[in-house]
Amino acid sequence: MSLNSTAFSHPPYFLLIGIPGLEKEQFWIAFPFCIMYAIAVLGNITLVLLIKAEPSLHEPMYFFLAMLAFTDLVLSTSTLPKMLGIFWLSSGEIGFLSCLAQMFFIHTFSSVESGMLMAMALDRYIAVCFPLRHSSILSVPVVVALGSLVLVRGVLLLIPVCFLLRRLPFCQHHIISHSYCEHMAVVKLACGDTRLNVIYGLFVAFIVTGSDMILISVSYTMILRVVMRLSSTEARLKVFSTCTSHVCVILAFYVPALFTCFCHRFGKSIPPHIHIMVANLYLLLPPMLNPIVYGVRTKKLRERVV
Repeated sequence: MSLNSTAFSHPPYFLLIGIPGLEKEQFWIAFPFCIMYAIAVLGNITLVLLIKAEPSLHEPMYFFLAMLAFTDLVLSTSTLPKMLGIFWLSSGEIGFLSCLAQMFFIHTFSSVESGMLMAMALDRYIAVCFPLRHSSILSVPVVVALGSLVLVRGVLLLIPVCFLLRRLPFCQHHIISHSYCEHMAVVKLACGDTRLNVIYGLFVAFIVTGSDMILISVSYTMILRVVMRLSSTEARLKVFSTCTSHVCVILAFYVPALFTCFCHRFGKSIPPHIHIMVANLYLLLPPMLNPIVYGVRTKKLRERVV
């Protein structure tokens, strides 16, 4: 009896439909997505190998950048291969446990990405406000500990999400109007009480995104105060130039992330295909842009590549 109940509660597979309303066009949409993924993989692998091989890049900023690059590789690879299978081969089936695994990796490493951006903002704050103590404050053990804490935070916060979903009955609902197993898209299929899932999802989003964005904002406010006190225009421009690349990366990550989050809760009037397109770009755009932005804007990296 319990076996039948479990089978009824958890469908053997879900069916991802891709981009709702653009099922005919998504074959062609896949081509730019594939190019973006190729750039992301090539760029981030190059960054990791370059930072590992070059002793002059063994500094806190570049260690955090290598962690960010690794996170981007996991994040994009968790979604793109399956997404291309949906778009090109109409292969939308994904097993129940595989769906939970994909969801875990996507949301865990989104949390890690946010944490890495916060750590890099902290690094810029210490470099600008305490330049003489930068290397002693952010020593290699401290950098490794900070990176480990960000990863552990993501894992510990996301494990309950999977357990909370496993307890829900899904009846006969198994078609996900999305390109990947996003938490709220799966929760909406459940035919049981989902209030705890929704509340915990909002809690995780607030704890991760909220706390990281506050710390990033405080860091850059302090940096701005120090920069405005500098008497040399050249020194001001140098600091602004160093921080501009990081601000661009932050905006590329948080703007679509917040749009996607609020769409699920409050954006009933937003067309589904726009919501899903932004949700796809949220996991593709930052991994593609990060190595390009840092490669172009960071002199040491630019010199090593050239």
